[in-house]
Amino acid sequence: MTVPGLLFTGDSDVVPDVVWISHDRLEGMVDAAGHLHGAPELVVEVVSPGRENERRDREVKLGLYNRQGVQEYWIVDWQRRTVDVYRRIDSDLRLVATLAGQDVLTTPLLPGFACFLPSLWPPAR
Repeated sequence: MTVPGLLFTGDSDVVPDVVWISHDRLEGMVDAAGHLHGAPELVVEVVSPGRENERRDREVKLGLYNRQGVQEYWIVDWQRRTVDVYRRIDSDLRLVATLAGQDVLTTPLLPGFACFLPSLWPPAR
């Protein structure tokens, strides 16, 4: 099975959980193996259990996506039931919101998109 990935440089390839790329930007970014060479507008990472996984998503990947020009980065923490939303402001990805509870996730990248946060999580026990 081939897993699509983002190829930025030889030592910084990643396989995010979800990406969104507009049709205009997608043209010319996909190689024969289905890998993306370039920054999508939106990247979503779901935090995997473990301190090292969390550090990688919150620090290493944030820095990489910032340098590569990603417009928006969401870090979904299913254990805390939060979504950190980073948006490009000037030349940097900056934390603009930490959503939780009954919040609704929206983005200017996807007009009309709205996700009620409780719909992301399994029912509480």
